[in-house]
Amino acid sequence: QVQLVESGGGLVQAGGSLRLSCAASGSIFSINAMGWYRQAPGKQRELVAGITRGGSTNYADSVKGRFTISTDNAKNTVYLQMNNLKPEDTTVYYCNADVRSRGSSGYYFADYWGQGAQVTASS
Repeated sequence: QVQLVESGGGLVQAGGSLRLSCAASGSIFSINAMGWYRQAPGKQRELVAGITRGGSTNYADSVKGRFTISTDNAKNTVYLQMNNLKPEDTTVYYCNADVRSRGSSGYYFADYWGQGAQVTASS
């Protein structure tokens, strides 16, 4: 019912910038929260940045001051501006959304995931 499509990944030199986008579409009544996650080989998936419907944000300590999450609510889209990229930021980034939809029996919340976007910062 809901799809999240990511774009904006790529390869940059260390110190460079990228902006990831994630657009949600489908049966959406409202979005409670959206976030970006990453998972490096041999490590657990971690929340990189999250934002609530009310605009509250939180970031992993490793990206504070370098990454900024924002939304365009009219487009059901979340962005991750990544500045001063480091080689250790290199991995696949996944978008997540907590979406309220209307089903045959009423409204419900469910989580959805994007397909992943590769980010590579080379030194």
